[in-house]
Amino acid sequence: MPLRVNNVTRGRTLALRAVRAGGFWPRFFGLMGRPGLPAGEALHLVPCNGIHSFFMRFAIDAVFLNRELRVVRCVEAMPPWRATPVFRAAHSVLELPAGTLAATGTVPGDVLSFDGG
Repeated sequence: MPLRVNNVTRGRTLALRAVRAGGFWPRFFGLMGRPGLPAGEALHLVPCNGIHSFFMRFAIDAVFLNRELRVVRCVEAMPPWRATPVFRAAHSVLELPAGTLAATGTVPGDVLSFDGG
């Protein structure tokens, strides 16, 4: 079921429709092969502490979250064919359209909420 993602700290909405990828294959394939990620949409990879953009066609913003949904790391406009380091403090990653982090002012230390599921 799609979830709304809010930045509780900043009072901003990051996504109106976030889908959770919890199994190995949904996490592995993620956004690969898709033409893009529309504004207002997101993919939440759980558990996950490092991502790649191999075989992707577009840049993304990535938010690394701990178990309490506190932002531990942000990666803005990650281009295709890249990989992030593994962030040990992260438990999940929220992938968003590029520009979402800048537009919402989301930074490490902020707390997110997932509503509607």
